[in-house]
Amino acid sequence: MSFPWAKEYTPTNGVAKFLDEKLPLPRLVYNAVGAGYPVPRNLSYFWNFGVLAGFFLVLQIVTGVVLAMHYAANAQVAFATTEHIMRDVNWGWLMRYAHANGASFFFIVVYLHIFRGFYYSSYKAPREMIWLLGVTIFLLMMATAFMGYVLPWGQMSFWGAKVITGLFGAIPLVGEPIQVWLLGGYAPDNAALNRFFSLHFLLPFVIAGCVILHIWALHIPGSSNPTGVEIKSESDTLPFHPYYTVKDGFGLGVALLFFMTMVFFLPNALGHPDNYIEANPLSTPAHIVPEWYFWPFYAILRAFTADFLFIPAKLMGVLAMFAAILVWFILPWLDKSPVRSGHYRPLFRKFFWFGLIPAMIVLFICGGAPAEEPYVMLSQIATAYYFLHFLVILPIVSQVEQPEPLPYSITEAVLGSDKKAVLGENATPAV
Repeated sequence: MSFPWAKEYTPTNGVAKFLDEKLPLPRLVYNAVGAGYPVPRNLSYFWNFGVLAGFFLVLQIVTGVVLAMHYAANAQVAFATTEHIMRDVNWGWLMRYAHANGASFFFIVVYLHIFRGFYYSSYKAPREMIWLLGVTIFLLMMATAFMGYVLPWGQMSFWGAKVITGLFGAIPLVGEPIQVWLLGGYAPDNAALNRFFSLHFLLPFVIAGCVILHIWALHIPGSSNPTGVEIKSESDTLPFHPYYTVKDGFGLGVALLFFMTMVFFLPNALGHPDNYIEANPLSTPAHIVPEWYFWPFYAILRAFTADFLFIPAKLMGVLAMFAAILVWFILPWLDKSPVRSGHYRPLFRKFFWFGLIPAMIVLFICGGAPAEEPYVMLSQIATAYYFLHFLVILPIVSQVEQPEPLPYSITEAVLGSDKKAVLGENATPAV
């Protein structure tokens, strides 16, 4: 969005002027994250998650490149090279723990980012493209994380690869050829390990490219805000720097405290102990489970236990698992409410906090639990509600609810309804 009151970038010396003329990178940065980019003045700490996600993406790329220098994608030595990194490489233990826990923190902040988008309807016009690119990034993250989970070549790595790629076998006609093509054979081995290592190394750079598009798309309509009211005047905005760089810096500092606590004191808390046993195709673990950030979708997959007419239960589970994410792509057209923020949508707010959030918590718990009762039944109930929320409840609520009155402007929401505060110091009282 173009703001006429945005501060212009002015080079101050000869080198800066030369760069601005030949390669205007400083101007680009200034207009993207500097004083040249005005943002709504009422952004809360819920708007920190984008910066945090960007930080953890960079952390994953840097630590991943270092780890790749010492890793061998060979089924005979992959587990041994992982232990070599931990025991023999200088600071190798730190690189691996930072990479493993960095993936978890990356998903934590992205999940929070997504659910903030659900609550504040960040997917609505004119920000549909930002949302669509964000969902694409999430899908790429899931693919990257799955392939990375296979690389240590522990028990859970091997059997996770076997189970997840086996899902493609449920697709009629083409499923089994796709599964063989993915693995390079009929079971996870050298070919699969090389494929997954190559893609795991490549996809983070694809994600980085999508993030650049995501930020570019964001700068066209500008940032959303907790009220959902669009910017009306200069008084509604603040320069991104220094106001929000300081706020984001504080949020990053808090996140790093939690992250370093995990890395230094609880490095294996989010992993599975079976993955510290070398992969053995002849020994099946008692309970095969993916990483925690896949649990809700794994619960949806396992919620289908009986065939329906001519459709096998396994195929329905696979379709539902993918549909659980793909439904996010059509949210901008399912939610017809003219009001964005959940703060001003009382009926939507009830279904969000007492429906969608509990359903997701249940799916997280059931996805990490054994495939037995009562977890299967609970996952079926939560799965049914999950799809009902997005496909039925949300469209109906958006049509029938009576939103609460919106503030006239962002400034009014921050400073109150005083006319001088809202319209500026020179506002004259109405006669």
